[in-house]
Amino acid sequence: MLIDFVPDARLYPFRSRWFDSSAGRVRYIDEGTGPTLLFCHGAPAWSFLYRHIVKNLRDRYRCVAVDHLGFGLSERPAGFGYTVAEHTAVLGELIDHLRLDEVVLMGHDWGGPIGLGAVVGRADRVRGVVLGNTVFWPVDAPANRAFGAILGSRPLQRRIVERNVLVERVLLAELGRTLTPAEAGHYRAVQPTPEAWRGLARMPKEIRAARPLLERLAREVPARLGDKPALLVWGMRDMVFRPKACVPRMRAAFPDLEVVELPHARHFIQEHAPHVIAAAIAKRFP
Repeated sequence: MLIDFVPDARLYPFRSRWFDSSAGRVRYIDEGTGPTLLFCHGAPAWSFLYRHIVKNLRDRYRCVAVDHLGFGLSERPAGFGYTVAEHTAVLGELIDHLRLDEVVLMGHDWGGPIGLGAVVGRADRVRGVVLGNTVFWPVDAPANRAFGAILGSRPLQRRIVERNVLVERVLLAELGRTLTPAEAGHYRAVQPTPEAWRGLARMPKEIRAARPLLERLAREVPARLGDKPALLVWGMRDMVFRPKACVPRMRAAFPDLEVVELPHARHFIQEHAPHVIAAAIAKRFP
């Protein structure tokens, strides 16, 4: 299943490109020339989340932003499990297909472990890492585990599938007046039917189900990527990935780390402070 939606070029002025992965057809954008930046979104977003950052940086960088299978304009393939491990494998295929080298990875939310999982075995092709409001280790905080258990329950899974709860009650509820009606419509339009929402419904379950993968990343990211220059851009009002719990662990994993605090931003930092993030990337990785 592909999504029959054409983004408004005034909001999202990028050409769609396609890659036939082993699991399904992946849609991505590839804008500009220069050092390569690879942008990975989490749930319930798609590459539209990075539009302002890409517009700010594509005059100096090659900006690649992917829609994971089941998200954005990418395919919703039958038989795909939408697990973090599967998304990671598909992203790795795209990196190899595009022959990305000297790449700076930016990961947010589930895009952190998906992106890091894809590049940790390709560390020799990584120039640096940018992380924002994400983790790459098992989340054991009671609130996070409760969130995963509740949204992974049968009643809430049904609401996610039938009512698009993660878009309406998580992303759009947070962003409120930050978005115009047209921008909010772009987040809704790529999840038009209950069938299209099944990839979203899987992600809360991964908080517990992806634990083996996250335990591996907790070991391998510091060992294989810890010597890379890193940038942390953090929404300090995020109630999901709280800075006091996450930032010290990021510092321990990346000794050469610069931290940019976004004092008024919550979870979806690319909407709250895109120009600050773009400037921080350009300064850190000229």
